[in-house]
Amino acid sequence: MCQPRESQQLGHGPGCSCGCCGSGSQFRRFYTTEEELDRLKSYKDELEKELAGVQERISQYKG
Repeated sequence: MCQPRESQQLGHGPGCSCGCCGSGSQFRRFYTTEEELDRLKSYKDELEKELAGVQERISQYKG
């Protein structure tokens, strides 16, 4: 596990899962099928939000 000061040097940020940044939890290598499905659904939702933001920005530029 890296130390807080080292976390910036290592490029750790909000998505850091090693626990050094106060976010996430200890590193896990194996997840249950249900946990993986939940993570994938959450990731899909974030991607859809990002796409909506990109489409909105494009429409702003088009006028």
